[in-house]
This record gives sequence, structure tokens and C-alpha cells, in this order.
Amino acid sequence: MLRIILVASTVVLFLIFSIPILGILALVGKGNSRAKQDWSLRIVRSVFRFILKLAGVTITVQGLENIPRDRAVLYVGNHRSYFDILTGYVTVPGLTGFVAKKEMVKIPLLSTWMSYVNCLFLDRVNIKEGLKTILEGIEKVKSGVSIWIFPEGTRNEGDLTDLLPFHEGSLKIAEKSGCPVIPVAITGTAEVFEDHLPLIRSSHVVIRYGEPIFLKELEPAKRKFSGAYTRDVIISMLNEMEKEKNN
Repeated sequence: MLRIILVASTVVLFLIFSIPILGILALVGKGNSRAKQDWSLRIVRSVFRFILKLAGVTITVQGLENIPRDRAVLYVGNHRSYFDILTGYVTVPGLTGFVAKKEMVKIPLLSTWMSYVNCLFLDRVNIKEGLKTILEGIEKVKSGVSIWIFPEGTRNEGDLTDLLPFHEGSLKIAEKSGCPVIPVAITGTAEVFEDHLPLIRSSHVVIRYGEPIFLKELEPAKRKFSGAYTRDVIISMLNEMEKEKNN
């Protein structure tokens, strides 16, 4: 119980006491948008690392060499926990924004910080608004900001390797921008919180970044259903990680 109290208190206190910082960053952004993004990400990463430490989470990162350093990418991962986002943000290189559900916009201060670190808010019901978000994501990728999306659309509470169907439109950002897709497999995050709500327990998280997928280079059948293809790649990665864990 102590861990959940400490984590929740950290989040609330950060949001409250960061109000002046948000104002300063807004002023910085008027003259230098890149500096605003860089500093915002540094601050958020520091807070996330502190939260992960409070939660007793250790992380093993695999496959960082698969992430290009000279261009933005589309990260596509399995989704089992809110801690997937923290794990992603503290391990990826460069500016990265996550695709979140539009309801997050209604949360004061948190939504502002999310906007500052390039998060996108997706309306999964309104097709027109959803298209606007995809177009915004394409522009971010072209400007050098990587985007991370969970194509399952929600947290998967089933077996680790039994992923929910991927929304085919989820990879449109990569399809239209030409950026590589980096498949991401994460294990151990649900054990931190979701498996035993409302408690937080220590866990060892493993995050593996797979080899880049260039959609235009796929054979026609796989390119037509790139979401399903990428899902199969991630399932294969998860199965391999489970075998390594049990050996």
C-alpha cells in the first residue's frame, strides 16, 4: 500500500508544483519550440524514472541498436499497463510522443504536459477527428519527432502473447510518412499494478525493440494488412522472450 501512496503523491505534487514550470516552458516555446520540447521531455523522463524507482521497477532494454538515430520512427507495441508508457519514455532515444485516447485532454495539467512532450489525442469514434490526429502525427514524424502507438486500442488483460487485433489504420502514420516501424515487445509491466489493483508491487520489466519494418518493402499481401503482420512480429518477439525467461 505504501508504494501506491508514494506514487500517487508524487504525481499529484508534481502536477501542482510544476505549474510555474509550464508557464516558463510556454514562454520558451514562443522563441524556440525545439528547446521547449527538449526540456519538457527531460523533466518528464526524470519524474518517470523517480516513479519507477518508487514502484520498485527495474528495466532490461534490448534491441536499442535497431532504432535509427538519424530519423523519426513509429513505435508499435503491445499494451498491458500504464507503466508501458513510463517504460517507453525512459528508454527511447530522441523526442517521442505517445498516441493517447482523447479523454485524456480533460485532465488538467496532465494533458498540458502530454501536449508538451508531443502526445497526440486520438478520437477513435469520430473518423474525421481521428484522421486529423493521423495527419498531425505524420507532420510530427516529418519534423523529427517519433510517435508511439498501441494498435490494440486498449490495455490487453488476457494472456501475454494473445494480443488483441490491431487496428489496421494504426500504421497510417508510417505508411504516409515513409518512416520505419519499430515493433516493441514489453513484459512485466502488468505485474507492477494492473494484476493486483490497487497495489503496486516491484517487477522486472523487459522491453525489446525489434528490427525496423519498412512497409513499402513488404510483399503486397503483408503490406495490405500491415497491422496484422506487425502484430505477428510482436507475438513472435513475446514468445521468444518468454522462452528465454523460462530457460
